[in-house]
Formats: sequence, structure tokens, C-alpha cells
Amino acid sequence: AFAAMPAKKRKADSGTDGAGAPKETKMWGGRFTGAVDPVMEAFNSSIGVDKVMWKQDLEGSRGYSHALEGAKVLSAAEGKAIREGLEKVKAEWEAGTFDIKASDEDIHMANERRLTELVGPEGGKIHTGRSRNDQVATDVRLWLRDEGAEQLSLLGGLLSVASERARAEVDAIMPGYTHLQRAQPVRWSHWIMNHAASWQRDARRLTSALERINEMPLGCGALAGNPFPIDREAMARDLGFTRPMPNSLDAVTDRDFIIEFSSWATMLMVHMSKFAEDLIAYGTAEFGFVSFADAYSTGSSLMPQKKNPDALELLRGKTARVLGNHTTLLTMMKGLPTAYNKDMQEDKRALFDTAATTRASLQIAAGVLSTLTVSRDRMRAALSAPLLATDLSDYLVLRGMPFREAHHVVGSAVKLAETKGCELPELSLEDYKSLSALFEADVVEVWDFEKAIERRDATGGTSRRAVLEQVAKMEAFVKAEVAGSS
Repeated sequence: AFAAMPAKKRKADSGTDGAGAPKETKMWGGRFTGAVDPVMEAFNSSIGVDKVMWKQDLEGSRGYSHALEGAKVLSAAEGKAIREGLEKVKAEWEAGTFDIKASDEDIHMANERRLTELVGPEGGKIHTGRSRNDQVATDVRLWLRDEGAEQLSLLGGLLSVASERARAEVDAIMPGYTHLQRAQPVRWSHWIMNHAASWQRDARRLTSALERINEMPLGCGALAGNPFPIDREAMARDLGFTRPMPNSLDAVTDRDFIIEFSSWATMLMVHMSKFAEDLIAYGTAEFGFVSFADAYSTGSSLMPQKKNPDALELLRGKTARVLGNHTTLLTMMKGLPTAYNKDMQEDKRALFDTAATTRASLQIAAGVLSTLTVSRDRMRAALSAPLLATDLSDYLVLRGMPFREAHHVVGSAVKLAETKGCELPELSLEDYKSLSALFEADVVEVWDFEKAIERRDATGGTSRRAVLEQVAKMEAFVKAEVAGSS
């Protein structure tokens, strides 16, 4: 079996780099004597994924150095030297000059290795009492805290775009649809605020999730806690956490916060997909309600007349990607025993991809909504008398007829109009009276779309007042609960 192994792989067992030079050793390598298969090296490495957390990893080490100094594990001089070294490592990352070595399995090893190169053996003291188990859990929480706040701000921007557009175009009316069939007349702004309402729930869910994300695992070691008298409460305050996590075993095991963010992202993207699907339909020649800015459209490689809503189609398509990542996380965690397992290294690939997708999607949705053009004429032309059939039932209800009976009478009127080959407003008063004596000459007032819309004036309705009330409340929400928290 060994003879069949490619020569390039056999070199890894020699203890050299293949050219006779000693190989770089692993920070955890004291217990091991054999070399690692290069395929395993690549399989085990996560630096290509988790290097995005370089800043958070350095920040966690800065906070931990203070805690070690307070516990007399580090002298004041050592603590100062380590923090100065961390600043130098930070400067290299910011300048794009940080050199990742082959031995850097992950961002934690990379930063610690470089710190030790800069400050000497004292740099290795930063890991006293600390495990990569509590370190990575802390880094991800710090990263997600920053990312979540940024995405909450983007959500606030999208809600502001929706509110501004709804207020400006409150007089545009269109058919509302159920089962993709024309149902009742509504304001275009009512449709906008429908989607804004779902995004508002997304904002509230994210705000709530951020509270649970902001708990600190650092200082819990591998699983059993820290053997040195560090002040975890003070360290939590220093790093901006609400509190230290109360159980060390749970602190290194817990990935609820990642799954919760992923769940939030999945729900957000389902809302995005519905928003996109509506606009894709409204932008077709068959509807013609809206047209999209060139900035969010593309052409066809074959058909020169095409203008495709690719931004919206990608919003819809990327929803499946986020759903897949969420399934990955749930499947990864559902069978693991307590404490850290290497399976959990895969959580970051799914998390970072999901976060990048939602971050871009929020910006794309705001861009599409803020730049599209509305055709009020096409919207109004799509209004037809059957949209007011429910209003005809309401006419009879207001005159004392039970709704179920009124519904039956109007159904008979629809059938009569079909038989006569005309629309409901074209039936004569005598035709209506043949169906119910409650019909009077004022039945003609039913066939006014504006009045029908204005009758829906209860809270949450589509009347002008009700829609503007929704807009005002949304603007107040963004100002008080979104803008104020970013």
C-alpha cells in the first residue's frame, strides 16, 4: 500500500520539507512524532475560511491579556509587550502584509505564531489557560456581533426606502392578488408596506438574536473552566459583552447563536424571495406595473430586445443557498456529543457565506426598490369591475342582509352578467332588483375604485389614511429601534 502512494506524499513522512530543511512544527505537536499527510493538512486547515476573523481574534487576545495580567499570570511588562505585539500584528493585517504560513491551521494559530515572532517567547503566554475551544467561540461571537449590527443597519436602510417610496406614491392604485388572481383594489403603497412589515419582523428578530450572541465564552478553557483566578466579569465588560457565559462546558459547545442567526437569515431570504417574485411578475409585459433601472438589469446574449430582472432572480435563487447553509448547520450539530468536536469547524463556512449573501441581498433589494419606475396607468388599467364584487356584498350587508346571503346574491349577479355578456356595472337596476329588493339606484356608487379603497380604513387597511399611518409608524420604528441600535 505504501509503494502505491505518490512520491510527493511520501516526502511528508520524512520529517523535512522535502528539501532537507526541518519542517515547521505545530503548536499542538508535542505529543506527536509522525508527520501529517499533506492531504490531511489541507483537510484540517480552516485558515482560508476563518481568517476573516483576524480582527476579532486579536481583540479577544487583547482582552485576555488584561485578564491574565490581573490574575498575576502576566507581569505588567509582559502584558504591555503582548498588547504592543498584537497591535503590530493588526497593522500587518490592515496593510495586507500579514504572511500566512503553511503551519497556520487557523486564524488563532496564525496570530499567535506571528505575535511570538514579534515579542519572543513571552507571546506564548497569551494562551495560558485558554483553549482554541473558548477562543473560537469568542471570536465568532465578536464577529457576528459586528456583522449583525451592520446588517441591522442595512435593514433599517431598506425599511426607510420602503417608507419613503410608500409615502411618495400613496395615490397609485392597483389590483391586489390572491392565488395570483385579481382580488380587490389596493394602493401600491399598501403592497410596499406589506413587505416592509415582514422586514420589520426581521429587524426585531435580529435585534433579539444579537442580545443572545453578546455573551462571552472566553475564560472557559477547553471545557472545564480556567485554572487561574481571572476576572471573567471584568473581561466581559472590557470586550463589550453583556455577561460571561455561566457554564464552561456549555460555552464551548453552544452554537445556538450561529444557528439562530442562520434561522434569521433564512427567514429574511424567504421574505426577499417573495418580494422578488412579486416584482418579477409586475415587471413583465403582461403586467407592466413597474420597470427596473439598468443598474439592476441585464440583457440577453442572443435577444437584443431583452431586459432581464437578474437582480431579483438572484435574490430568489440565493434564498435556496441560505436555506442549504441552514440545513448544513442543523445537520452538523444534531448528532454531536457535548463539548467541542472538529465537525464544528464547518460552521464558519456556512455562517460566513450566509452572512455575505444576506448583506448583499439587503443592499440589492434597497437598490431595486429605490430605483424602479411605477406605471400608474398600467396599474389602473388592470382594475376591473369584478374586483368590487365584495363591495357589492358589503352594499347589501349595510342594508341588513346577512353576509352569507349577500355573498350568494352577488354570486347570482356575476352569473347573470356572464349570461348577458356584460360587466357587473352594466346590469340594470331591474336586473339587480330581480335578485334582491334591497338594491336601489345608489348601487352605481359601488363601482368606484377610489371609494372602495377608502372604505378599508380600519387599522392596517389600504385607505390613504391607514397606509400613511403604517408609514409613520414604520419611520418611528426605524428611528427608535434600528438607527438607534447601530
